[in-house]
Amino acid sequence: MSIKKLNHKNSEFENNDMDFEQMLNQSFEASEKKLHVGDKIEAEILSLGPEFVIVSTGTRVDGFVPSMQMQNGAGEFTAKSGEKVTMFVTKVTRAQIFLSPNPAEQNKADNIEDAFNKNMRIEGKVTGTNTGGFDVDLQGKRAFCPMAQMDTKRIEDGAPFVGKTMEFKIIKYEQGGRNIVLSRRKVLEEEQGQKAASFSNERNVGDKVKGTVTRIEHFGAFIDIGSGIEGMAHISELAWERVAKPEDVVSLGDVVTVTIKNIENSGSRMKIALSLKDDSNNPWKNMPSHIKTGQVVSGKITRCMPFGAFAELHPGLEGLIPLSQMSATKRVNSADEVVKPGDVVSLLVKEIDSGKKRISLSIKDAANQEANMNEAQDIADYKATDSAKAASQSLGGSLADKLQAALDSSKK
Repeated sequence: MSIKKLNHKNSEFENNDMDFEQMLNQSFEASEKKLHVGDKIEAEILSLGPEFVIVSTGTRVDGFVPSMQMQNGAGEFTAKSGEKVTMFVTKVTRAQIFLSPNPAEQNKADNIEDAFNKNMRIEGKVTGTNTGGFDVDLQGKRAFCPMAQMDTKRIEDGAPFVGKTMEFKIIKYEQGGRNIVLSRRKVLEEEQGQKAASFSNERNVGDKVKGTVTRIEHFGAFIDIGSGIEGMAHISELAWERVAKPEDVVSLGDVVTVTIKNIENSGSRMKIALSLKDDSNNPWKNMPSHIKTGQVVSGKITRCMPFGAFAELHPGLEGLIPLSQMSATKRVNSADEVVKPGDVVSLLVKEIDSGKKRISLSIKDAANQEANMNEAQDIADYKATDSAKAASQSLGGSLADKLQAALDSSKK
């Protein structure tokens, strides 16, 4: 054998030795490597079968992938033998490893269950609406979010939520993940609780703040006063005068200055009472000069109640006319026997209590006082007329006497 052939033979032996050593090392590594549910690996497709696709796992055990997970809608495989694909371990036994090209079902359940057990937030995509709530895709699993748990506000239309990815809390996890109920409301309340704590440290009752009207109800208006913090101005706090409906004073989107009337913390929720009333225009502190005790004033009837009627004397100033003060001539059993809303009547101001914001009024005494005034005027007019007559008679008598005296003197 020539030296050239001998060297070539030795080179083959050395290469074989290197290949064997490499294969041995890989074998040791494979025997030591262990996979766990949820692991993400790069696997080479070894064969495509009707039930399973066999792939390498980097361990001594090959992996099994359900064939339908590697096929398109027409039943055709989406990859070929020899290609490398990303896989997720779904199940591991002593003799088998099962994988999926999608995040593992068992891994999802573990993650979801972990989020439930630890009361952690988890992202989900709202896929549609159904009776009573929303369908949510939670890492590939179908979950349900009741309508009342989607927001802290009442939802009139669920369509705007569909297609959005949001954070949820899992409030029910049953049957191994087949029954999952979610709440976005709890996430929002947590955030509101954090904002509330910060707001309470920065703001106090009596502070004036700017806000935007976000919602109007028959009982008042909701106003965002910054950072998502919302307060409510009751209809009685929208203006000093009586307001028939909030829309008469504010509209959605209006920017208004409000006074913080009260802050009430209850767990993760905070209730803030607001007022649009400007204290500088408080009619109870700036009482019109003509409204005084003992004065007769004009008032407009605003409400009839079982115990009497309310009358407005000035914007923001209302007084009560008790049934007993309705008439001087008859017994009144119901206020609407005498007056109705919109009537303008004369009223005697009997008492004013600015501290309690109460004014006591009387139709009866106003009528009596007017009658007395009229009587006094009649008497005064009579006396004035009588005095004039007496003066005239006195003047006339004196002149006659003088004329008579003059005639008598001329005759002499």
